[in-house]
Amino acid sequence: MLGGIAAAVAIIFFVTAHEAGHFLAAKATGMKATEFFFGFGPRLWSTQRGETEYGVKALPLGGYVRIIGMNPLEEVSPEDMGRTYREKNFWEKSVVVLAGVGTNFLIAFLMFWGVFLASGINEPVPAVSTVVDDTPAAAAGLMEGDDILAIGGIPVVSWEDATAALAEVGPGPTTLMVERGDEIIYLDATLAESENIAGSGFLGVTPEVVNSDIGPFQAVGMAGQAVWGGIGDTFSSLYEMFRPSSLASYLGVLGGNTDVPDEIRPVSPIGIVSIGSQATDATGFVAILAYVNVILATINLLPLFPLDGGHFAVALYEKVSGRDANIRKLMPVAAAVIGALFFLGFVAIILDIVNPISLG
Repeated sequence: MLGGIAAAVAIIFFVTAHEAGHFLAAKATGMKATEFFFGFGPRLWSTQRGETEYGVKALPLGGYVRIIGMNPLEEVSPEDMGRTYREKNFWEKSVVVLAGVGTNFLIAFLMFWGVFLASGINEPVPAVSTVVDDTPAAAAGLMEGDDILAIGGIPVVSWEDATAALAEVGPGPTTLMVERGDEIIYLDATLAESENIAGSGFLGVTPEVVNSDIGPFQAVGMAGQAVWGGIGDTFSSLYEMFRPSSLASYLGVLGGNTDVPDEIRPVSPIGIVSIGSQATDATGFVAILAYVNVILATINLLPLFPLDGGHFAVALYEKVSGRDANIRKLMPVAAAVIGALFFLGFVAIILDIVNPISLG
């Protein structure tokens, strides 16, 4: 229950932080922002502070900041001239439209950094955890708890070393140098051929996994890798979700078939809250929320109008071409993007209500 509440609060915070990035960047570049809202639709609550109205609307499906002149079709009052988005230069526009995704990426990075710093990393070591039956390891007499020191005369310090040694030695007879308790022993083994790596030897053991603490600087690198990996995962998921077979599955959901494979299943805020309510590991929960930020940022970065990346693409086009973009021609693209997001969001809500995700 508390995890679900925490997830709901986190989503509100992430969306608000995204919009705050746009808002603060607009203020810093001298643009006028008249509205800052969480949600869409009818107003539930609002308050006026200076020239900006802050508030909450009925449909909690995102948020927005209204910046004067960002809609090229908008008529601008004479008193607002000089403070509109359309009058600013390319770099000022870029800072404003990319500040939201930048904020989400920064939040994700800091969350991943905290997770790695708090939990450390799990690494396989060349100590035998399990000996698989009917394998070269079992025939050679390897036992659980043995430390592998060398394979075929090649020293082994890490599990990566063991994998590299098996690849170099290849299938066939070899000698294993093993530490068993306080004793160093040598075992004769006949390696099989690996089914996964051509030409590599196969032994038939699983390594022990140990948890190691890491320092703040190492955590920085790992957090950056996690964000980068999350971006790649998001693009891969989007590709899978928009394949014809996936779209057919989503249409089936509208007909009552909610048996959609997890690898192509869209997830709504309801699903994230459901996952949060089942979470028992705090660091794992935080990592999931970090991925949510990466997903939000990556989707918004797509060069499709009216997403943030689409606004950047328009600004870049105007900078390179030296002429204003014809926004009216982009209206069909905007309608298609909004329609696709609405469709996936609607399918996700149905799935998350009718067939909730289970972590068990």
